[in-house]
Amino acid sequence: MSTIQLPRQIVNKILAHAQSRSEREVCGLISHDKNNKMKLFAITNTATDSSHFFEMDPGETIQTMKTMRDEQTELFAIYHSHPSTPATPSKTDIEKAGYPDALYLIISLNTKGVLELKGYKIQQDSVIPVDLAL
Repeated sequence: MSTIQLPRQIVNKILAHAQSRSEREVCGLISHDKNNKMKLFAITNTATDSSHFFEMDPGETIQTMKTMRDEQTELFAIYHSHPSTPATPSKTDIEKAGYPDALYLIISLNTKGVLELKGYKIQQDSVIPVDLAL
């Protein structure tokens, strides 16, 4: 798989979102259009144990998908953070991955000074690392 380019503005928004709630997992969606212009949608994490799991607010997710359709864009990526573990998919992340065409981005806050951002394709319980160019 080729390297996926992420605009610095999108990366900065993801990292800022993760840092704004460093004690819990944050999550969201990224859309893109036919010109590969991207837009970030932060979604509320409604998981009971939000420090270890994420569950996107259903109403916000539906509204975001409607907005994407209205703007004639598509789902490009699903992102979430890991406050205290590496930027690798957990067993739960893999089990709940329902969009095989989407890029899964994970941000780890469990680093000294530098945030870690990694990308994956998750298809049928298979995790494929993706090279990111930031």
